[in-house]
Amino acid sequence: MNEKFKNTKTKFIEMWQRKSKMQKSLILSGLLFFFVFAGVLTYFLSKPSLVPLYSNLSPAETGQIKETLDSKGIQSEITNNGSTILVPKEQVNTLMVELAAEGVPDSGTIDYSYFGKDSGFGMTDKEFDVIKLKATQTELANLMKGIEGVNDAKVMINLPAESVFVGEQAEGSSASVVLDLKPGAQLDQDKVNALFHLVSKSVPNLTTDNIVIMDQNFNYYDLNNGTGSTLGGSYASQQEIKSQIEQDIQRDVQKLLGTMIGQDKVVVSVTTDIDFTQENREENLVSPVVEGSDEGIAVSVERITEAYTGNGAQAAGGVNGTGEDDVPGYEATTETTGDGDYEKIEERINNEVNRINKQIVESPYKIRDIGIQVMVEPPEPDNPASFNAEREADIQQILSTVVRTSINKDTAEEPLTDEEIAEKVVVSVQQFDGKQEMTETESAQVIPLWVYIVAGVLLLAIIILVFLLVRKRKQDEEFEEDEEDIIQERIRVKDINDEVETEGTVRRKQLEKMAKEKPEDFAKLLRSWISED
Repeated sequence: MNEKFKNTKTKFIEMWQRKSKMQKSLILSGLLFFFVFAGVLTYFLSKPSLVPLYSNLSPAETGQIKETLDSKGIQSEITNNGSTILVPKEQVNTLMVELAAEGVPDSGTIDYSYFGKDSGFGMTDKEFDVIKLKATQTELANLMKGIEGVNDAKVMINLPAESVFVGEQAEGSSASVVLDLKPGAQLDQDKVNALFHLVSKSVPNLTTDNIVIMDQNFNYYDLNNGTGSTLGGSYASQQEIKSQIEQDIQRDVQKLLGTMIGQDKVVVSVTTDIDFTQENREENLVSPVVEGSDEGIAVSVERITEAYTGNGAQAAGGVNGTGEDDVPGYEATTETTGDGDYEKIEERINNEVNRINKQIVESPYKIRDIGIQVMVEPPEPDNPASFNAEREADIQQILSTVVRTSINKDTAEEPLTDEEIAEKVVVSVQQFDGKQEMTETESAQVIPLWVYIVAGVLLLAIIILVFLLVRKRKQDEEFEEDEEDIIQERIRVKDINDEVETEGTVRRKQLEKMAKEKPEDFAKLLRSWISED
């Protein structure tokens, strides 16, 4: 074993001495780079993963938690301007339970557990009422923090003093809530209603009319609409909806015309007039069963027919009380002396018609008017005549179709004519003087320079390692060939062909040849020899 180690060491030294200074430098640099890379990789892989233990902390709470963790020898890190503290991921659950058992963090807020710990016989009614009010405000704020989008909440409750006079009506309670919403969060109508009912049901004699809710941006929320009740909030919401509608139409037109002409050859602008009126109405309609006819379905029919024939018959249907001696209310009669006929037919028909009751809610956001302005750059920017007139007509037709289908269609109004739609579309063909073109320097610096440097260093290191591996493999193969030559030179084997041939050896060779080439003849020869014996 020692002899083998010495031989390997000697060969390695000889191989190292045969290399030039450049090769030695490259090998050492590659080894150094490998160990540095391995060390950096090991450091980042062995670094513990830190996750938030508590968030949205005050500086006092963060300092208290940090001091407790340091006393326990637990690694921690403070981020987000001191409002978040990070600990190793595998210790989060354990630390949360341990700190809660120790009462950390002690934020100073009063909760309902105070009544079971610090209340005593010496507490007055005033002190008890103050503590109860503070605890209610704290619990309401904690409940609001659990709503999605609410980062923090502050609640102020005003309870009226009880009157000592009988019959005097006390004033109602009131509450004010200030919400700290997360960035980009918005409260929909359901969440706003939940906040109003949560506060009203938690405080006695508190109606929703006496509750004020606002966020950190001074946007007030109302129980009816759930959005900012101020004019500014309503205007901002309407402008946002208007901008969104215009952007959707502009994006579709830009994509369509860009595909036909080129994205850098067309600019689209869209302006709209939106109707934000929301209408609720009820319609009670009566229509005939058969369209075009005033008759309905006969629900009930009553027919009365009277007839008389004979002497002294009177004409039917006299006028009541028309004669001088007639009694009002009785039919006048005329005396007849001959034969006559009497007939009376009475028919009562109750018809039923269609009765339609409609509850109609018309949604807002209707496009009352729209205008589309398009600027097109011709193929030859300096020559507007290079743009084909037929293509311009096609663009005009496309935009007219977009306008016709986008404007709200009211059945009470006549449809727009082609001339009115053409006035809402403008197509301008001209050169884009304000278009910015990317220079060669800007295009060349799209990828940072350090990316090329790192890529070049890694490529060089890979080439060096491949070169060293190939060179080492060739040297190992040459070394193995040298050993084989040495072994072959030392082993001397006597040639079997040097033996002297006799009659017996010649016959033996002939028999072996015959057995290989003609096995059947060789078998017959053996059988003949055996039979002779």
